[in-house]
Amino acid sequence: MTSAVQMPPVEECTVTRCSYNENGCRAFAITVGSSAHARCHTFVEMPVRGGIEMMVAQVGACQRADCRHNSELECHAPGIRVGEESADCLTYAPA
Repeated sequence: MTSAVQMPPVEECTVTRCSYNENGCRAFAITVGSSAHARCHTFVEMPVRGGIEMMVAQVGACQRADCRHNSELECHAPGIRVGEESADCLTYAPA
């Protein structure tokens, strides 16, 4: 059995239309990535609120291998910020 390592926290999410955002991201973990731009793929717009109260989401996977914080599809930034209307990873930085 392998043990989990500490993943970068989602320090801020300003996408209020996301069902996981309730004064911060409440998803257990998010996935970032896209061929077009570094977008939060966990973003979901529904009238129902989801997630876990008191949870601080973490970056579970990042599909943007061209980001300087990415190593073997894992984010190694100390933390990330998500924002804009399209739920972009604002911490993304081209390598």
